Amino acid sequence: MKLPVIRQFYQNQTPENLEKTLEVLESFSEFRGTSEEDLNVAGELITNICGALEVHANVQNGMSERDALNSFAQKVLGSIDK
Repeated sequence: MKLPVIRQFYQNQTPENLEKTLEVLESFSEFRGTSEEDLNVAGELITNICGALEVHANVQNGMSERDALNSFAQKVLGSIDK
């Protein structure tokens, strides 16, 4: 997870574009011939796209962009600590 990447995706892409890209990456990840390195890259992109989608949703519900980004980061870090 990289907050600058999530911010870039949030600021420059619509939720619709992010959802379409997410579908493609998930499909790619399910392909049997995908290498471990490719899966790691796809997984990182999926996490960042999901973060941007969550930021879009939180901002739409009235949260500031900064708070929405920090909220997602805390959510991910909290899940790692468990």
